[in-house]
Amino acid sequence: MPETVIVKPVADQPALLMEKDGERVLVVADLHLGWEVSLSHQGIHVPSQVPRLLEKLRKIINDTHPRRLILLGDVKHAVAKVELEEWKYVPEFFEGLVEMIPDVRVVPGNHDGNLEPLTPPSVKISTSEGISIWNKVGLFHGHAWPSPPLLGCEFLVMGHLHPVVVFKDPLGFRITRQSWVRAKSNGQKLAEGVLKHESVKWEGDSVEEYKKKFGITVVDAECIIMPSFNDYLGGQPINRSFREGWTDLYREYMGPVLRSGAVDFENGEAYLFDGTYLGKIQDLRKLDQETG
Repeated sequence: MPETVIVKPVADQPALLMEKDGERVLVVADLHLGWEVSLSHQGIHVPSQVPRLLEKLRKIINDTHPRRLILLGDVKHAVAKVELEEWKYVPEFFEGLVEMIPDVRVVPGNHDGNLEPLTPPSVKISTSEGISIWNKVGLFHGHAWPSPPLLGCEFLVMGHLHPVVVFKDPLGFRITRQSWVRAKSNGQKLAEGVLKHESVKWEGDSVEEYKKKFGITVVDAECIIMPSFNDYLGGQPINRSFREGWTDLYREYMGPVLRSGAVDFENGEAYLFDGTYLGKIQDLRKLDQETG
């Protein structure tokens, strides 16, 4: 019988639980530790969120009992450098974390430059190209192309986007809610993108070339885009209307996989944390346009 892998959001939480043969792995993305520092530079003083985020993780870990925790990028907030306060916030976070769950791994995001000096030796840090779990689930942050083996996985999980939906009533009041996005990927387009990224020249079928070059059979994976674990962050309204569009700057920020069209984002489906199905993204955008 084929191995069954379960990949599902944790109820009412911005966390993903994966399970195979009784082994459980928990995934969270986009903590942005130290984002408070950038606010303080603007005169807005917010206390450290490390205790709150640790307590939030503690509850999820106690409820789900994972063997391993994977942080899917943007653990810290400053992009290239390390803010003075991050020398305190990030080590404090990891010290509390490894007491709860010793097996912690980080898939770096675009904000995680110079992260290694801030983490304990027991925390494993991969490359930004991501990792494969059980050869079934490919995990990468989303700001860079995934590594070649990930294209053989049934599921591709990424963060980076911070998806939210914005609801408006007739009086103009707005409510913003974080959301999950599930969409189908196009294996052929992904193969073309990774081959170009790896500087591989080919003629003919990209999937066949991929198999020949990397020994990987490319599949049309289900892509899961995770909400940010730090709920104080902003996000991109995925139901933003067509007339408003997405700015060129944000399209650049989206990352190469989404920019390439290899993920059918328009036909992707959005869900709230409680499991409420909101519909396809293209329909949500049409609705936003009609009610805007």
